[in-house]
Amino acid sequence: MFHDRARIEVLAGRGGDGGLSFRREKHVPRGGPDGGDGGRGGDVVLVASTDLRDLSAFRAKTKFKAERGEPGRGARKHGADGATIEIAVPVGTQAYGVEEELIADLSRPDARIVLARGGDGGRGNQHFATPTRQAPRFAEVGLPGDALEVDLRLKLLADAAMAGLPNAGKSSLLRRISNAKPKVADYPFTTLAPVLGTVQAPDGRQLVVADVPGLLEGASEGVGLGDEFLAHLERARLLIHVID
Repeated sequence: MFHDRARIEVLAGRGGDGGLSFRREKHVPRGGPDGGDGGRGGDVVLVASTDLRDLSAFRAKTKFKAERGEPGRGARKHGADGATIEIAVPVGTQAYGVEEELIADLSRPDARIVLARGGDGGRGNQHFATPTRQAPRFAEVGLPGDALEVDLRLKLLADAAMAGLPNAGKSSLLRRISNAKPKVADYPFTTLAPVLGTVQAPDGRQLVVADVPGLLEGASEGVGLGDEFLAHLERARLLIHVID
């Protein structure tokens, strides 16, 4: 089944805590504080991939969490940053926040956007030494990373898209001109989800043609399959109106 919508939860990594440490060497009886800083938490990144056709991968997994930064250590050693995780989505995916604000529009291959930023690492106790406080016995804790819910909505990218009434012959036309094999039958709404086909142009280019479910009068009120598939016509360079 074709899926063009999904909701995911992302949590960036927390920053590592600052180190609480003092210099300990045989010939340095009063070594000062030397706690290193904690590492930064990992980010959560969306990446547009040409290998994906829809959002069905998010039916099974909807929660993504990046790694936490490592804590600081003695000898002024900083903790390692948490690993960033990348979430692959189809080209043409838009990301929206819970208040319907557009966060990102990944309309080209390999486009990237940081959805959630990791928290900063805490400073080690070496930063808090002063002439009057030469042995600070405290350090900062790492800050939490961003956490949010994101709605993913796919708008197909095509050179041409076919629109028309149900059973007008859109799928039959796509079968004849492309490599796609959509279901064809003599009853309305044979096509229940968008179908993409590749057409070999005379000059060697490959053109993408989309077939979307048919529209009936009153689709905006939910008649037939409604009008939710119109989003897949928005980015087509050419609209083909197929009539019976």
